[in-house]
Amino acid sequence: MQIDIITIFPDFFRGPLDYGIVRRAREAGLVKITIHDLRAFTRDRHRTVDDRPFGGGEGMVLKPEPLFECVESLEVAARSERDLSKQSVVLLSAQGERFDQKTASQLAGLRRLVLICGRYEGVDERVGIYLADREVSIGDYVLSGGELGAAVIVDTVTRLIPGAVGNEASTRQESFFAGVEIGETDGPSSTCASGGLLDYPHYTRPADFRGMQVPEVLVNGNHEEIRRWRRGSALEKTLHNRPDLLERAALSAEDKKLLREIAALSREQ
Repeated sequence: MQIDIITIFPDFFRGPLDYGIVRRAREAGLVKITIHDLRAFTRDRHRTVDDRPFGGGEGMVLKPEPLFECVESLEVAARSERDLSKQSVVLLSAQGERFDQKTASQLAGLRRLVLICGRYEGVDERVGIYLADREVSIGDYVLSGGELGAAVIVDTVTRLIPGAVGNEASTRQESFFAGVEIGETDGPSSTCASGGLLDYPHYTRPADFRGMQVPEVLVNGNHEEIRRWRRGSALEKTLHNRPDLLERAALSAEDKKLLREIAALSREQ
C-alpha cells in the first residue's frame, strides 16, 4: 500500500512513523509512506500556502493552487475518474465525517491513500469539492492541524494490512471491530470478536495482585463460560462507557438477554 501525506510540517512525521507496527510494516515493504512538503509546490519567493478568506473573517485559509498541484504531481487519477476501490484522497478537516474502525477498514483495502493535512482556519472549499473524495475528522474537537489526525489514520490503517500485525486474529477481537455484523468471523470458542462493541477486560499473571483477584471464570478452563463472561463484560463496559455503540452493534438473542441481566443487576445496586 502507498500512503502519501501532504503537509506544511514534514518533520512532524519523523517520530510517529518510526516506531512499532508502522515501522515494521514499512521495513517489511507492506506499506510505503511518503511525506510531501506543500511549500515545495508554491510559486512565490515566500513559499506562501495560505491567504485571507473572501468575505473577511478571522484567520488564514490554505490556498487551492499548491494542494491541487501537489496531488496532481502524484499521478493520482482526477476525482471524476478515480476508482475509489483502489485509491482515495482524504482531507483531514474538523468538518469531516468522524473516523472510525469501519472507515479504517475501507481505507486499508486501497492501493493508494493520499492524506491532506489541513491547517489554520481551514482549506479552500474547492479542495474538498473537486480534489478530495471525502473529508475526515478523528473526533469532535479542533486540532491545530491535520498532522496528528493523519498519524492516527496511518497507524489505524496500517495495522489492518495483512501481515502488519503478527497475530492477525487479535485485530478481529479489539474494540469496534465489526466482523461479526458483516459475517466475517464468529470468533474462537473461548473468545469473542467485538462485533462493534468495546473490548472485553483482559487479565494476566499474577492471578492475585495485592489482593486484587482475577475473575475465577477465567482460570477454570471452561471455554464456554469464559466466552460468555467475556461477551457479558464487553456488553457491560459498552453500556457504561459508550451506550451509543449498542444502537448499531450486531446483537444476538443471547446478547440481549445478557443486557437485560446487566440492567437488572444495575437496578439492584
